[in-house]
Amino acid sequence: MNSKVDTYLSELRKWKQELEQLREIVLDCGLIEELKWGTPCYMFQKSNIILLGAFKDFCIISFLKGALLSDTENILNKMGENTQAARVVKFTSAKEIKKLQAILKTYIFEAVEIEKAGLKVEPKQHSEYTIPEELQHQFKLKPDFKKAFDALTPGRQRGYLLYFSDSKQSKTREARIEKYISRIMKGKGIHDCVCGLSKKMPNCDGSHKFLKSV
Repeated sequence: MNSKVDTYLSELRKWKQELEQLREIVLDCGLIEELKWGTPCYMFQKSNIILLGAFKDFCIISFLKGALLSDTENILNKMGENTQAARVVKFTSAKEIKKLQAILKTYIFEAVEIEKAGLKVEPKQHSEYTIPEELQHQFKLKPDFKKAFDALTPGRQRGYLLYFSDSKQSKTREARIEKYISRIMKGKGIHDCVCGLSKKMPNCDGSHKFLKSV
């Protein structure tokens, strides 16, 4: 057990009992416990296998390569439409977790075997993503913008396409695109540092928040 996870659980206002149950199940399978990204993370050797999480209406156990699991019991779900690798099981009571305890352990052991075998979830190719009409419109209006977008790495392109397409409202998609045009023109990804102060370059670590306004 990791003391940081103890602290995390002690501060929960909701789903504490349920996450403690899930924690016990995962630890029974011999995984290493850490706190990463502010949530309990379970590892096999140095590879992340499982995350636990608490949300407003439910808690989850997330299999980071869940797309590769056989899911014989049909209990795995995507958290979002564009989720590729991870799959989750949602719970709203301790009773539900107890009922699936044996099945969850089977899935966990399978996840470990997948990691041992070095299997990976192949990401969708850029051509498989839908380009929002609002983005296509901007490409027509601003050829230089399209050229800058095409020059981005495939990973950066995917990040933008996922973010732009995530909203169901056209106005929201338009606003998001407008906001990031200048960043794209600079060859930056959606999570890249633009202030130059990040200690985790090229990723943003929030250092810009401490810039003093002049």
